Amino acid sequence: MKKSILMFAMILATVSASAQFYVSASGGYSISSAGVRFGTETTTAGVENTYGSYGEGMHTQLRGGYFFNDTFGVEAAFGYLHGADQTIRKVTIPGNDVDVIARARAYGASASLVYKFTNNIYGRFGALIKVGGETEAKGYIKQDMSGQPTPNGGNFPDGTYNETTFTQDYKGRLPLGFIGAIGYKHELSNKVSLFAELEYMGISVTRDKAIFKEFNSEIVTPDGNRMTVATINNLPDGYSKEILYVDELTLTEAAEAQANPYARKQLSEKVPYSSFGINFGISYSFGK
Repeated sequence: MKKSILMFAMILATVSASAQFYVSASGGYSISSAGVRFGTETTTAGVENTYGSYGEGMHTQLRGGYFFNDTFGVEAAFGYLHGADQTIRKVTIPGNDVDVIARARAYGASASLVYKFTNNIYGRFGALIKVGGETEAKGYIKQDMSGQPTPNGGNFPDGTYNETTFTQDYKGRLPLGFIGAIGYKHELSNKVSLFAELEYMGISVTRDKAIFKEFNSEIVTPDGNRMTVATINNLPDGYSKEILYVDELTLTEAAEAQANPYARKQLSEKVPYSSFGINFGISYSFGK
């Protein structure tokens, strides 16, 4: 028994002698790694698909890690993604101007294993989850109303247009993905190091619901007068303030969803957050 305790103490002392705890902070930029069709862009020349990933954009990370020896370690991280704008629908033709974009504002966490190939080169891989945030869609629609009938009879004068702006937030189900990176570390001292990484994140989010947070539609006449025709508390016919994404629809619900993207129920879909990115950061080691 005493020999077993002594052996365990010797192993623990050997591991602890080279163990190292560290913290780090980094920032960088990611580009799409899995371009999925998001929408269309229409001009007088034709219609073109738009592709992207919500994982594209600027990001920051805070990490804490522990090396058991000179080779193997574990790391936990918390990050924030300030996603780039993705085109959902864009129309630029006479009398019809539409610009709807969406972007991610997401918080994520990861847990990884770290392996040192050399004193300077290392790799890490692990699991990634999205723990908070939202995907925000912002829209602007301008349609020519010249000659259209007015509510009180008659027709709108030339130069009249309908202007609509809205903000819609998408919520998703808890996802699980993969994260992997290879990096190079340069020691400034025995405690402080600079590092650069190439990082891959593979993750998709299944939509759960969408909520209109802002909505305003006005008719604007050439003399500058504005007449409100719809607000967040008085949405136009066919618009649901909250849209639910479900896995099954009845035939009637499916037909309604196909005809109207703002119907109360829609089939759920996965949207990509996958990306390739580059990180630059600094780490501090608490000792060996």
